[in-house]
Order: sequence, then C-alpha cells, then structure tokens
Amino acid sequence: MKKIGLLSDTHSYLDERILHHLRGCDEIWHAGDFGTSAVIEELETVAPLRGVYGNIDGRDVSLTQPLVQHFELEGLSVLMTHIGGYPGHYSPAARLLVQEHRPGLFISGHSHILKVMPDPRLQLLHLNPGAAGRHGFHKVRTLLRFEVTEGKVQQLQVVELGPK
Repeated sequence: MKKIGLLSDTHSYLDERILHHLRGCDEIWHAGDFGTSAVIEELETVAPLRGVYGNIDGRDVSLTQPLVQHFELEGLSVLMTHIGGYPGHYSPAARLLVQEHRPGLFISGHSHILKVMPDPRLQLLHLNPGAAGRHGFHKVRTLLRFEVTEGKVQQLQVVELGPK
C-alpha cells in the first residue's frame, strides 16, 4: 500500500496548507503547471515526486519533468499528462496515450476543475485534482489524497485548501 498526494496547477504557489496535507504521503504526484522549479524542490523535501510539465512551465521544469509519465505502482498502471481532458472528452493526444498504455488510472490537470470519473468504456479511473495554486478561474484550491493497494485506488479524499 502506498499513500499518494496528487496536485496540479500550483502556478509557483505553495503554502503550508498544501504541505501539511502532503506530509505522510509515500509519494507526491503533480499533474503539471508547477510554475517554477522551486515548487519541485520544495515538494521533494516532503516525499518522492513524480510529475509532468504543463503548458506554463519553462525549461527549468521541463528539464526534470517529462510531458508524460507512465508507470506501475502496487499493481496499478498509471498514466499522467497535463492536458488530457476527461472521459468522453479526451484530448486527441491523451486518447492515443490511453489506447496505447491501457492504464487503470489516468491523471490530468490543466482545467483547474476537480474531477473523479470512472470511464467504464476504457476500464479506467480518471482523476484531475483541480488547482492547488492561486492563479486561474477556480474559486477553491484543491488536491487529492488516496491509497494504491493491489492495483486499486482506495480511500480517496478530496482536500479543500480554501479560497484562492
């Protein structure tokens, strides 16, 4: 069993509330738009980090974070990219990635809209943690926490971080 903290769209903003909710996680996953490499460095002081770069990230971020992550953890195939859409509305690039990798969990960010949606057609769970930063149209900052055990996402929690 692994405890995961999932966030996205920090846009160079981290506060103590974010860090508080990530402490105790075995891994932190960031679905893009870090803003600066300083966010990466700070998150890595809390737990090992897996991330992808987003459309606002510069070279400092893209040098250490790939566009796409595909990995297996505790028997679960995970696919993560920043711009991915959601079930029934995947971006063309994400649709191809999902068809190629057949993940059990597909993660994207970008929209600043929290989504937890099963895709029964493709037999996967889609997660978008919303936005943890202050930049964008969202009203409430969010992240997700969950456990990965025996190939499944369990104990999923939505964490509201307060107004932006």
